[in-house]
Amino acid sequence: MNVIVLGCGLIGRPMACDLAKDGTFNVTAADISDENLDKIPGNLSVVKKKLDFTNSGDLQTLLKEYDLVLSAVPGFMGASVLKEIIKAGKNVVDISFFPEDPFEFDELAKQNNVTAIVDCGVAPGMSNLLAGYVDSLLDSTESILIYVGGLPLIREYPFEYKAVFSPIDVIEEYTRPARYVEYGRTVIRPALSDPEFLDFPGVGTLEAFNSDGLRTLATTLHVPNMKEKTLRYIGHIDKMLFLRESGYFSKDEIMVNGNKVRPIEVTAKLLFPKWKMNDTEVDITIMRVIVLGIKDGKQQRFTYNLLDRKDGRENIHSMARTTGFTATTVLRMLSKSLYNRKGISPPEYIGQKHECVEFVLHGLKEYGIEYLLSVEALD
Repeated sequence: MNVIVLGCGLIGRPMACDLAKDGTFNVTAADISDENLDKIPGNLSVVKKKLDFTNSGDLQTLLKEYDLVLSAVPGFMGASVLKEIIKAGKNVVDISFFPEDPFEFDELAKQNNVTAIVDCGVAPGMSNLLAGYVDSLLDSTESILIYVGGLPLIREYPFEYKAVFSPIDVIEEYTRPARYVEYGRTVIRPALSDPEFLDFPGVGTLEAFNSDGLRTLATTLHVPNMKEKTLRYIGHIDKMLFLRESGYFSKDEIMVNGNKVRPIEVTAKLLFPKWKMNDTEVDITIMRVIVLGIKDGKQQRFTYNLLDRKDGRENIHSMARTTGFTATTVLRMLSKSLYNRKGISPPEYIGQKHECVEFVLHGLKEYGIEYLLSVEALD
């Protein structure tokens, strides 16, 4: 089976390598950057293709050769690339986390007989899948809370943060308004709002803030209270608020010495070198998914906890593992025809098919990525 991975960065490259090691797939990796493509180990059977994804004609020509597609492009081009994949009639697993509503492409996907699994990373991704799974077990679901963060193990001044995925998408977490559901109504709050402190075994106390990670859950599950928050080391919120409110993340042009400048581009140039996660650095991924509901007349609370660490033997960062290997596991699920719902499928739809949940959780456990479940009866 021929598979192509679009995007060969921090997460796309490990995905291409993982599929190549499988021995089941003929794998191609495409990227506009020769540097990214050159980082694929030479001992792996991966065909490398340089491609500008904004050239829809070249992309359509390339896609004709493949059975399945993994899209790991940056969020700002994610929607346009997904549309081209669907137009090409190819089943796809997408982790690009684009801001547009993926259901805009639902009818197009159905017309082209395409299964398009979107937001298929760790969060959004596994958070949705687990929420959808527990919701399907309960008679009624009262609330869903999701906390997630990718952090460097070693805290270094001033930011105590490193970008474990596309840095431009990190800034989106600090600027994109956050949607959540409260008493059955959609509420929009600024990113970085409503801070709270939570304790995590093996990590310590972290701060959480509103971010737009609820995504499709806001409309696909009929749950009266739902919220997603991002986790950082304490103090990070204040630093990002200062930058945002001072205009450093603005996309509006300003005049500087007679030249038009977008502040976010200057900020990116300054921040990204400081946020770069080096190959020798260790990162961790923390996630907690809490679902509260009623089963057989009794209130129950399901809690999934994840604490993952960089794989030093394979030199794969934790965020690449937890995001990328979720996507490759789901792609294997598609290749085995275990899931074939046509149209746009967010991961919570997969969560409603219990055999698929078992397949994904078992597949991730083989990588050492384990979601630990506790169930409490509250009555």
